Amino acid sequence: MKLKKSAFAVITTVSLLSFSLGGQMFAAGSSFKDIDNVSGKSKINSLKEQGLIKGISDTQFLPGAKVTTAQGVQFITGGLQLSLAAIDFNKAPLASAIFSKVKDKTWYAEAFVNAHYNDVDIPADIDPSKLITKEMFTNLLVQGVEKVGNLPLINIVPVDIADEAALEPSYQGSIQRSLKYKINTLDANGKFNPKSELTRAEAAVMLYNALEYLNSVNDASTQN
Repeated sequence: MKLKKSAFAVITTVSLLSFSLGGQMFAAGSSFKDIDNVSGKSKINSLKEQGLIKGISDTQFLPGAKVTTAQGVQFITGGLQLSLAAIDFNKAPLASAIFSKVKDKTWYAEAFVNAHYNDVDIPADIDPSKLITKEMFTNLLVQGVEKVGNLPLINIVPVDIADEAALEPSYQGSIQRSLKYKINTLDANGKFNPKSELTRAEAAVMLYNALEYLNSVNDASTQN
C-alpha cells in the first residue's frame, strides 16, 4: 500500500449523506410526517429538504428505529465522504481481511473498509448486526469529523458528566470533544446515557451538528 497526499475538504451542508435502512430514496422537498414530536424535527427536515438523508419513504423516517452498527458506519462514511481516493493499493482491500465478522459481499463492506483506511478505529471483531450505542457512534463520528476537518489537537476543560462511570474509558476523550464541538449535549440531569441504543433521529441530529461544526471551522478559517 502506498499513501498519496491526502486532501480532505471540509464537508458542507451540501454533502451527500447516506443513511441506509432498506435503501429506498425519498424525494427532497416535503417534510417527514412521523417526526412531529421529535426534538430534532427541524434538523432532520432540513437535511431531508436538501436531499441529504434517506427515509423508508418520502414521508416516513421512523425516528425511533434503532441503528445497527453496519448502518451507523455507513452513515458516517457516506456522510463524511470517507473514501480510498487518496490511497494506492496493489490489490483492492477486502473487508474480511480486516474485520472477522464483515463479509465482503455485504452492502456495508465498503463502508467498513473506507472507515478503516481513513483512520477511524473500528474493532476488528465488531459485529455489524449489533445495535450501535450512543457512545460508540459518537466515538466513530468524532474520529471521522477530526480526520475530514483536519482538526488540531485541543486542550479542553472536561465537562462534568453525571454518569461518567458508565462511559467506556477509551471513548471518554471523543465524548468530551463531541460536547465541545456541540455534536452532543447532556440531558437535563447532566447525563450522557452512553449505553443507550442509538435511534435514527439521534444519529441524524448528531450528524447535522457535526456538519454545522465543520462549517463553522471552515468559515472561521476563510475569514482569517
